[in-house]
Amino acid sequence: MDQPMKKIALLIYDGVTMLDVSGPAETLSRADGYELTLLSPAGGSVTTAAGITLSETQPAAGVNPRDFNTVIIAGADELPMSPIPPALLDATRHLADGPQRVASVCTGAFILAELGFLNGRRATTHWKNAQDLARRFPLVRVQPDTLHVHDGKYITSAGITAGIDLSLSLIEEDQGAEVARSIARDMVMFMHRPGGQSQFAAATHSPSVSNPILQKVLDTIRKQPGKQHTIAGLAEDAAVSPRHLGRLFREELGTTPTSWLEQFRLSIAQQLILDGNTVTAAARKSGFPSDDSMRRAFERRLRSTPSEYRARFSSTFRSSV
Repeated sequence: MDQPMKKIALLIYDGVTMLDVSGPAETLSRADGYELTLLSPAGGSVTTAAGITLSETQPAAGVNPRDFNTVIIAGADELPMSPIPPALLDATRHLADGPQRVASVCTGAFILAELGFLNGRRATTHWKNAQDLARRFPLVRVQPDTLHVHDGKYITSAGITAGIDLSLSLIEEDQGAEVARSIARDMVMFMHRPGGQSQFAAATHSPSVSNPILQKVLDTIRKQPGKQHTIAGLAEDAAVSPRHLGRLFREELGTTPTSWLEQFRLSIAQQLILDGNTVTAAARKSGFPSDDSMRRAFERRLRSTPSEYRARFSSTFRSSV
């Protein structure tokens, strides 16, 4: 017997980030069993931040939220900096009353937090906005270093392309990991990334920074990934104090030197593991002090052992290159 279609609503509005809409829409449309509906506070046309107009949205107030399995709230660059329009809050409040899952992409988490839906819950957003989210909403347990977080019926994701990872996680939940991996391969993604993976990983190898001191430090690390770099040593080479170096990392990359360095090593180790390297070889080439320290990083950040990671993602990786 055929399963009924799962109805997914995407709530959008003027100024919305285009990829926050198109990423989930494209991903979910490639899976069987989903019916997508574009909603907006007032209905009609919506102009994205890219200047592209999306027409024929339905007014949120005109739908029954219980008709939808999932509602996805898209983000916008202005949300952390400006008051959220009352009509957008009203639309979200209405739509959240009924579906099994309510998700946000990027700064869409600010809308859910403003309504109190994330109080006492774990949540994430774009790493650049994580501190603002935590400061404005102290009852939210902000996790800045994850791609997406599931807590009860609420699911929040990191910036922009993480909306694709979020959508793949919904597909995996509904239809299984193999279906999600197949869609990831079809979309020529490097891999179907687990939600616990750091959102910094995608930018780890070539982050954009403006401070020349920090850029020199990052270049040093990238040129010698297998070296046993220490924060004290990197600071000494850059002629700054470890404290000053830490401030540069927080200001430009939104994380600490220790966390960034571990994620850099982990991202290299992931690639090496998928390339067929042993755990010992991957740890040595990626700069981890020992096999055990690499295993701990895998378990803490990816909720997986290196062997489990290889088993889960190696087929996706090989099919994407």
